Parts: sequence; C-alpha cells; structure tokens
Amino acid sequence: MTGFTVGVIGAGAVGQSVAALLVQERWCARLMIASRTQESATGLVTDLEDMREITRSPVRAEITPVAGMRAADAIVVCPRATFTNTATSDIRMAGLAANAPLIRSLAEQLSGYRGQVIVVTNPVDVLTRVFATAVGTAARVYGIGSSTDSARYRLALATHFSVPVDAVRGLVIGEHGDRAVICASTTTVNGRPAKVPLEYVRAQLSARPRQINAGIGRTRCGPAGAVLGALRRTLGLADGTEVLSVNHRGVWLGIPLQFTAGRPTVTLPALNPDEQRQFTAAQIKLATAYQQTLQGENAC
Repeated sequence: MTGFTVGVIGAGAVGQSVAALLVQERWCARLMIASRTQESATGLVTDLEDMREITRSPVRAEITPVAGMRAADAIVVCPRATFTNTATSDIRMAGLAANAPLIRSLAEQLSGYRGQVIVVTNPVDVLTRVFATAVGTAARVYGIGSSTDSARYRLALATHFSVPVDAVRGLVIGEHGDRAVICASTTTVNGRPAKVPLEYVRAQLSARPRQINAGIGRTRCGPAGAVLGALRRTLGLADGTEVLSVNHRGVWLGIPLQFTAGRPTVTLPALNPDEQRQFTAAQIKLATAYQQTLQGENAC
C-alpha cells in the first residue's frame, strides 16, 4: 500500500491537531494544507516538516489550493469564518450565518469531488448538508460532532458509576447541539441496562466544552480524534461504528453507522417514545436551519 493523501482545509486549532495526528499515521503518505491566509498555511506546513524530521515520519506536508485537493483521497473541512460568537444558548448554531457561505464556497471549488469528506465546522449537521449539496453526489460527506458527544456521554457515566469507560455502551445522536438525543433507554453498564441520570449527563455534555474553551480557547483534541476515527472507517482501514452526521430521510444529523470495508450501514438504536420525540424535534430544527442558509444565499 502506497498510502493515502488527505487534505486539511483550515489551519486553526482543529486543523493543526488533525494534521499533527496524521503525520504519525502509517497509512497517510501526503498532507495537503489550505488556509485562509498564506501565512498560516506556511506556518503549519513548516511546523509539520519539523515534526516529520523529529519523529522520522514519511508523511509529506505541502500547501495546496482548495481546488487542488481533488487529488486527495479524503478532505477534512475545518475552517471558521471570522466572527464573534456572543450567544449564551444554542452556541454552535450561532455560527451558521457566518460559516455557511464559507463552507458552500469551498464545496463549489471542489464540485464533482469523488472522495471522502469529513466536516468539522459548526453548526456541523447543517454545514455537512450545505457542503454535501454543493459538492455533488459523487463525494461521501460526513460530519463529526455526535461522535464527540457520545464519547463525553460515556465518560460522564463512567465517572458517575465508578466504572471503566469501556464498561459503558451508549450513544448520543441527533443534533450536535441543544437538540442532542441521549439514548438512555439502550445504554448499558457492564452489559446491563443502566438508570441514566439525565440531568447530570446533560450538564456534563454542556460543561465539558465550556471548560475546554475557558482553559485553552477552543476544543481541538477531541474533535481531531473524532476526525481520525472517521477517516479510518470511511477509508476502509478499520471496521466499526461511528456516530456521524449524514443524510437521514432528507435531514443531516448524527446517527450511528456500522462501517465494513469503508461502506456504511445505518444502525439506529431503538428509541423510546420520549427519545423519538426528541429525535423528531432535532430533525425539524436542522431542516429549518438549512432553509435559512438557502434564504441567505438567495439574498446575496
């Protein structure tokens, strides 16, 4: 195997973390880096070159224009438009007006791309749909967000029940945001149904990103790890389940996908009536938000 080429659009916190992880992946041969400014792209590539030499990695990093990433096997989309987020609730959705035009423009530059795309930019569910619609049907476009929520959920329950995190099986689906659906009815601890403390869990899901932002400015390592997991599944390097944002009945939102040789199969858990109501509410919210991006496009 000669190795895969991965494009990374965005040299911010997540883009830097993703690129650094990929330098250490044996299956990655080449990194293409694009950023809003030449200075930031040059800085990241230079830093990665240092890392390559120090770690004796064979991965080559280079600056590439977005349109040039058509040659990549996979592209990670993680730029952020310049704006100040003053929202105190529905924080991720507050970036929609600023980020949607940016994501649509990037997708249009890659129109007809046939590889794998992992979208990170928030609000990720809506922007995954924006990118997928603009880039065309040949690309396989996924969003990460619910995978991070699911990891945080398992960590919270492991702490609550004083068990190793590997003993917890549970998912968070729907929106990566205020309409996240905690699948408590199918959650198990040590193989047995668990009585999930929902208020505690929701507080933890909200507190963890705030704690990260307060301490280091922006989440990076968790999303980067989620990207790496998604790349391994979508490129057929490892089988398993990832909770990713994809088209489900016309709306992009987080659902569990079982990957086998890079091919996904939807594996939605059984939902109790309350969870189903929450899931439907998430679908309605995300469909409405996507329509808002179209109104903004038509107004331009």
